[in-house]
Amino acid sequence: MLQKSDPYRIEAVDRALVLLTLLGERGVLSVTEAGRELGVAPSTAHRLLTTLCHREFAVQGAKRLYHAGPAFLGPGMAAGLPPLTERLRPYLEQLFDRVGETVHLMVRTGAEVRFADGIEGTQPLRVGLRTGARMPAYCTSGGKAMLADLDDAEVDALHADGLTPWPGEQIHDLAGLHRELGVVRSRQLGLNHDESEAGVTAIGASIGQVGDEHAALTIALPTARFATVDAAALAEQLLRTCRDARRAVGTTVSA
Repeated sequence: MLQKSDPYRIEAVDRALVLLTLLGERGVLSVTEAGRELGVAPSTAHRLLTTLCHREFAVQGAKRLYHAGPAFLGPGMAAGLPPLTERLRPYLEQLFDRVGETVHLMVRTGAEVRFADGIEGTQPLRVGLRTGARMPAYCTSGGKAMLADLDDAEVDALHADGLTPWPGEQIHDLAGLHRELGVVRSRQLGLNHDESEAGVTAIGASIGQVGDEHAALTIALPTARFATVDAAALAEQLLRTCRDARRAVGTTVSA
C-alpha cells in the first residue's frame, strides 16, 4: 500500500483500494467500520462504498452491510472463494428484503435438492425454514427450475429408474415431468403448489451451475395466503435477484 507521503498518491483511489482490501479480508464491511479504518466521516465512507457498488466491486446486503461484488469476484479471482452459501447469502438477503416472505437457497444433487440456506418470513402466517432438508427435485419449485436447465436426455438419465414417490406429488411419470419442465422454461419459474408439503406454495428460479454446484432461489408462503398476494410482483423480484446473483458469481447454465 502506498504511504500518505507518496507524492503520486491519489487519496480517493487509495481509500477505495483500502476498502477493497478490507472486503477481501473480512468478507463484510459496515459504513461505520469503513469510516473508522479510513479515518473519514461516515458520509465519505458511504460515498466510496456506493461508488464501489456502482462498479459492482461491492454489493449491499441486509442491515446495510457491504460484501464483495461480482467485479471483485470476477474471472481469475476464484481461487480460495468462500462456500457457495456465503457467496450467495447477500442475494438471499436481498430477496428477503424485497418480498418479506420465507426464502431459501437450494442446491441440486442429482435428482434431489437440498435446502442449503434460508431466511424465515415476517408474516404472522408464514412458512418455516427447511434448511438442511432434502427432497426430490421434481416436486419443489427450485428443483423444477434447475431441472429445466437440463436437456431431455439429462432429465431422463436422472429418473431412469422412475420418479421417486413423494406425498402430494402431481407428476407421476417422465412424460408429465417433461411437460411441466416445458412450462417452467417458458416462464423461467418453477411452481410447487402443495407438492412438497401440504399447505405450502412456492416459486423458484435457477441461478445456474456455479462451479460444481447447481443452485436456485425460492420464495415460499402458506397456500392459504398465496391467492391474496401479488404473485407476479413476487416472481419479478425473484427473477431480478437471480439475475443479480448470476452476474455476481458467474454461471455455466442460465435459466
